[in-house]
Amino acid sequence: MHQDAIVASMPWYRTLNREQWRVLAASNLAWLFDGFEIYALFLTVGFALHQLLVPAEYAALPRYAGYVLATTVFGWATGGVIGGIIADYIGRKRTMMLAILAYSLTTGLSAIAWNWQSFAILRFLVGVGIGSEWATGASIVSELWPDHARGKGGGLLQSGAGIGSFLASGVWLLIGGLGPNSWRFMYLVGILPALLVLWIWRGMPESARWEDANERRRETRAQQRSGVALAGEAAALTRFTVTDMFLDRTVRPRLIAAFLMMLSVTFGFWGVATFVPTYVGTVAARAGLSAPYYSALAGLLGTGVAIFGFITLGFLADGIGRKPTAMLYYLMCLILTPVVYLWAKGMAPLLAAVTVFGFFTGGIWAWAPIWLPELFPTRMRGTAVAFCFNAPRWISCIGPLIAGTLIVALGGYGPAATIVGLFFILGVIVAPFLPETRGRPLPHTV
Repeated sequence: MHQDAIVASMPWYRTLNREQWRVLAASNLAWLFDGFEIYALFLTVGFALHQLLVPAEYAALPRYAGYVLATTVFGWATGGVIGGIIADYIGRKRTMMLAILAYSLTTGLSAIAWNWQSFAILRFLVGVGIGSEWATGASIVSELWPDHARGKGGGLLQSGAGIGSFLASGVWLLIGGLGPNSWRFMYLVGILPALLVLWIWRGMPESARWEDANERRRETRAQQRSGVALAGEAAALTRFTVTDMFLDRTVRPRLIAAFLMMLSVTFGFWGVATFVPTYVGTVAARAGLSAPYYSALAGLLGTGVAIFGFITLGFLADGIGRKPTAMLYYLMCLILTPVVYLWAKGMAPLLAAVTVFGFFTGGIWAWAPIWLPELFPTRMRGTAVAFCFNAPRWISCIGPLIAGTLIVALGGYGPAATIVGLFFILGVIVAPFLPETRGRPLPHTV
């Protein structure tokens, strides 16, 4: 029997070797801790600012929360783009290790914030570390996993964020009632990911595709120094990766379309989904219920189903294609935003809506580690993937600012979130312009 036929007759998980599972596990764990750090901020920002602001500023707390979230997103964008570039030059593995150490340290330091400004600055630094890590994991999983299962690998990788967010909600449910300093305890827990670096250093392989591209880059640069005239890919290998991805005419249209798709989801998510725990807490408080408990419960429900949203997207991407799957998720995010913030009345319907909302607004991120690496060649993959995934945050960081300002100006979360949530429609419009890559080989030399 032909080798391809043998592979096709086996369950997909039996076609993977130990090295492929190991790199997925390392990348998933790294993103799990990222998810914990991110969602810890969502859960605690209101409570942290309640301690860090003076009582006269409490009425404007959503605006200050917007400031903190915006600086975090801006840091994520900055660190993410830089991390992707570094990953193309020093390797996926080493970049991931440096990023994990960076966000572990800065998360721990967030626990000692003394006013809202210091809190915002420290969260910016956390964002830098978190952003640097993701592109390395997405690149190395895509480069090691086979064509027929790459969508599932990307979905499983991204599910780490959902698992981390779920764990953060569980931890907050346990310690959120321990007093006004509970939020500080959450950030001290964030130091633990540093231990993961030891395991990655010992057990995670480097990408053979990156090693090949890096060796070819060294060879072409040596030829350039000796006076050899270079053309085509050889000339591209000598260019700075940021310059390369904008100059390559085959890459540029994909780069722009993917950037717009990520802008849609980042703007919508950071301006809408990030306020869900705080919104549920305010609804609970108006009903005479415990705000910390119900905000944590909303987080548990939304992040719990998001894990399945990530994995489901990966299976759908391998089953029906990248394009229709992404469009479905974007459309559901657009529809469900007013359901959560305007139409769900009462705590039980609201929690049910938040659960379905979490499946799609969380799961939608999984298209990025699946589809983005398949659009760019190895020599620039880290840079291009990081640019598309992170650079939109330089723009979308105003999402929380706009949402926070609208919440105060319009007197409630509902109208503000619905207005910002309209941005999800951009993803539905742009996705058809990207090529369908399901089952195709990962681009390497072109």
